[in-house]
Amino acid sequence: MTEGSTTPELTQDMLARTRKVIAVHINYPSRAAQRGRTPEQPSYFLKPSSSLALGSAENPGTVERPAGCELLGYEGEIALVIGTAARRVSVEEAWSRVEWVTASNDLGVYDLRYADKGSNVRSKGGDGFTPVGPGLIAADSVDPTKLRIRTWHNGELVQDDTTEDLLFPFARLVADLSQLLTLEPGDIILTGTPAGASVAKPGDVVEVEVTAGDFSSGRLATAVVEGTTPFAGFGARPKADDAQREEAYGSREAAGLAPLQTAAAFVLTPELKKKLESVCTATLSSQLRKRGLDNVSIDGLQATRPDRRVVGLARTLRYVPNREDLFKTHGGGFNAQKRAIDSVNDGEILVMEARGEKGTGTVGDILALRAQVRGAAAIITDGGVRDFTAVAELEMPTYFANAHPAVLGRRHIPWDTDITIACGGTTVQPGDIIVADADGILVIPPALAEELADDSIAQEREETFIAQMVQEGHSVDGLYPLNAVWRAKYEEWGGAHSD
Repeated sequence: MTEGSTTPELTQDMLARTRKVIAVHINYPSRAAQRGRTPEQPSYFLKPSSSLALGSAENPGTVERPAGCELLGYEGEIALVIGTAARRVSVEEAWSRVEWVTASNDLGVYDLRYADKGSNVRSKGGDGFTPVGPGLIAADSVDPTKLRIRTWHNGELVQDDTTEDLLFPFARLVADLSQLLTLEPGDIILTGTPAGASVAKPGDVVEVEVTAGDFSSGRLATAVVEGTTPFAGFGARPKADDAQREEAYGSREAAGLAPLQTAAAFVLTPELKKKLESVCTATLSSQLRKRGLDNVSIDGLQATRPDRRVVGLARTLRYVPNREDLFKTHGGGFNAQKRAIDSVNDGEILVMEARGEKGTGTVGDILALRAQVRGAAAIITDGGVRDFTAVAELEMPTYFANAHPAVLGRRHIPWDTDITIACGGTTVQPGDIIVADADGILVIPPALAEELADDSIAQEREETFIAQMVQEGHSVDGLYPLNAVWRAKYEEWGGAHSD
C-alpha cells in the first residue's frame, strides 16, 4: 500500500458519509496545453456521491461502460477529502480543512456530453464513475505542492505529473469553493487531471496512484466491463462523433482520425455553401455548442451590410503593433496588407487580426474595392475602417470594430498572411469556414461543416413547426423543447409538409 509509511484505507462507510463530490475542469498546465485553452479562474461540476466506488490492486473495482457507448474516458486525479467544515475560509487557512489526500479516477462517457449543457450529469454521474482510494494520506503530513499523480492503462504508464505548477493550487480551490457553499466533512474535491487521459474499453484495467515522499495512496484499480442494458427510448441516447473522439483520446492522432483538412485540401462545394446560407448563425451556434465548441464567434463587430448572410473560406492577415523602424521595412511598398487584398480569391473572406485596436484604419476604400473586384465575399477586421462612407457603399460587406480616419502606420504594421490568427476573441485558421449574418460571425471547422449544416436545417425545420404551434395559441410548456407527445405531432406534421 505504501512506499515506507502506513496509510489507513478508505472504507465504504466513509464513502457513505460523502454528501458531495466537486470536480475541477482544467488545472494542470499539461492538460491546458493539450486542450488548447487555459482558464483564468477554476470552473467546477458536481458528481453524485452514488458515483463513488472503491478498488485496489489486490481487489480491483469494476465500472460499466454503458451499452451503446464508445468513449469511456478515464482521468487520473488527486482527491482531497474535507475533514473540517469550510465556509468563507482564506487561502492561508484552507489547507487545514483538508484531512486526507488519495487517488481518484474521474470516469465519464463522452457519448453523452452533449446531453446536459455542461453539467456532466449523464456523462460523468454514472454509478461507479468516481473510484477513489485505496489508501488515505494525511494532508497535514505532506506539502500539497509536492504530490505526484500517475496513471497506468493496462500496465502502461500514461499519466505522470506533479502539483508543483498547478494553475490553481489546492488551497485556492478549497477557499474558492467555500465562498459560496459549505464544504462539509467527508466531501471530496477532484483536483483535475494532467495530460495523457484517454479512453478505456471493456477488458481494460486503469490504475491511479498518488505519492508524496514516502507516502502512497496505493494503486486504485478499476476494471472496465461492457454494459448489457440498452438505454430506454425516453432519454438521451449515446452519440459520438469525431469531435468527441478527439476530446476523449486527447488528439486526433490518438483517436486514429485523419488530420483535419487544410485550406488547400478543403473545397467549399456549392451544395454545402447553399446549405450554410439557408440557416442562421444562431442555429449554427447551438449546433456547435452541442459539439463542445463555444469559442467560435468573432465578437464585437458591426457590419456595413447587416442584412446579408455571407459564407466563405477564411484567408488571414495579421497586424502587429507599430514600431517605427519596422514600419519602414514592412509598412511600405507591396506590404502584407496589399498582398492579402491582391491574392484573395472569389468567394473567400479576408479576416484581419488587429488586436482589437480601434485607433487606426486597417482597410480603406481603395483596398476594399480591390477585394470586391477580386470577388471576395467579405472583409472582417477587429480594428478600424477608414473612408467609411465609401466602404459602406460597396456591395461586399465589411465587418469592423469602428470607423477611424487615421492611415496605416499610426498603430499597426501589416506583418504576415495565411497563418493562424486571433480576431474578435477567437482563433481563425486559413481555410476555416466563416458564416456571418445579422446575429454575428461564426468560425466553423471544415471537418464539421456538412454534419453541422444538415443538423441545423433539421433544427430550423423543427423550430418552424414550434413557431406555428405558438402562433396558433399553444403554450411552450412541453412544446419548446418538444416532449414525446409534441414530437409525435411534429413527425406527423413533417410528413404532411415534406418536400
